[in-house]
Amino acid sequence: MEYPSKLIEDAVNEVSKLPGIGKKTALRLVLHLLKRDEDQTEALSNSLTAMRLNVKYCQKCHNLSDNELCTICASHKRDQSLICVVEDTRDVLAIENTAQYKGLYHVLGGIISPVEGIGPSDLQIDSLIDRLKGSESEQVREIILAISPTMEGDTTAFYLQKKLKPFNLKISTIARGVPIGGDLEYADEVTLGRSILSRIAYE
Repeated sequence: MEYPSKLIEDAVNEVSKLPGIGKKTALRLVLHLLKRDEDQTEALSNSLTAMRLNVKYCQKCHNLSDNELCTICASHKRDQSLICVVEDTRDVLAIENTAQYKGLYHVLGGIISPVEGIGPSDLQIDSLIDRLKGSESEQVREIILAISPTMEGDTTAFYLQKKLKPFNLKISTIARGVPIGGDLEYADEVTLGRSILSRIAYE
């Protein structure tokens, strides 16, 4: 693709590096930014720079935060007896959007994946153990493993279960089954099988 300006070409190349954005979409976005007022484009640039420089990880749960502790860990309204273990911040956001969970979180920063060279030591597992040994030890009653039901996710959950066993806590996992509005004929065998095995009383 021929560009009328080297500066535009450079901008398109950078924007197209974002996930899900190809060169054509990147070009549309770049041309849109050129049409906007200069102060609007500058505000976007400044907010991205500030985000990159100032967003940090919560010292307690490793969620993204503006401060040393994220708003969830700093809140006195959260149930201190529950810790939900998730893969990354996107999972925290997804669970928070349900407005059904009022406990705390622990973000692993990934899952065990030998193929990608990610082992337990690359994840925030030791810090979870430290939380359970430290000041939170008497408060925590249950660990919820909210990890994706993939082979790597199941491996991570199994590893965590073994590491958490000495603490004599209730260890649970999120329910897995047929989604609301889904047809049984389209459900895969593993999901359908787990739904049958994990059946609940009809109310």
